[in-house]
Amino acid sequence: MYRFLLTPRWWGINVFVLLAIPFCVYMGSWQLSRFEARVDDQRTAEAQADSARTEAPRPLAEMLPVDKATSGKRVTASGRYGEQLLVPDRELDGRRGFYVLTLLRTDGGRTLPVVRGWLPGTADAAKAPAPPAGEVGVTGALQASETPGDNGVSAQGGLPRGQTGAISTASLVNLVDDDLYDAWVTLDTADSGMTAVPASAPSGTGLDLKAFQNLGYTGEWFVFAGFVVFMWFRLLRREIEFQRDAELGIVEPDTLASPASASPASASPAASASADQDTDVEASTPVR
Repeated sequence: MYRFLLTPRWWGINVFVLLAIPFCVYMGSWQLSRFEARVDDQRTAEAQADSARTEAPRPLAEMLPVDKATSGKRVTASGRYGEQLLVPDRELDGRRGFYVLTLLRTDGGRTLPVVRGWLPGTADAAKAPAPPAGEVGVTGALQASETPGDNGVSAQGGLPRGQTGAISTASLVNLVDDDLYDAWVTLDTADSGMTAVPASAPSGTGLDLKAFQNLGYTGEWFVFAGFVVFMWFRLLRREIEFQRDAELGIVEPDTLASPASASPASASPAASASADQDTDVEASTPVR
């Protein structure tokens, strides 16, 4: 009854199933590993943030460039405050407001963007307190340049003069002529009655939307593997039922699925009689 499994058609089906199932399982396992890696990154970032609060700050130059290991670490820098910008549409403790971003021209000759604090309401330069004059020293959490569209960072353009949507070198280089660090700092203690902005986890870590997309893809690949198995058993069952019906004479054997049905010995009497009549007609036709 199961001899049909040796036909070319079923050979193709079986090979496809044997290749598809391991592939789906592999892809599902890979997506699951990506999700688990993001969970580990989240735990590492939380532990790093906790330890950063108790660690002594280090000079800025020792912590560059910013990566997952240095993001959130406390650093120190000194210099003079220069131009001030506002970063609108930033949320803190469930309220909308804006960051006050001031450029610190360090003693090393480069400029460091410093978030001095957060204020509620619409971004307004009149609300932002002026930066301290003269030589200042700052201490805060080191942060990597933001990417528009991630972690609530606005990607809108056409902002008024004196405002920027993202705290990044790519955005600020179009607004100022200074040689900028590819990093920024949020102060431990905000200036002039503003609220300090907490450090955020580096991009690509934590349980964000991408992490849950990995988890969803994991389920999809395992569902695909189960669907392949289900369809194989369904096709097998239908083929067995067809073979039984053919043996009982309920249906005619499928000439494409059964090689034996195409042999001369299995030809029907009507087909043989028709072939004999054609032969007789050809034989009785005179040759001219």
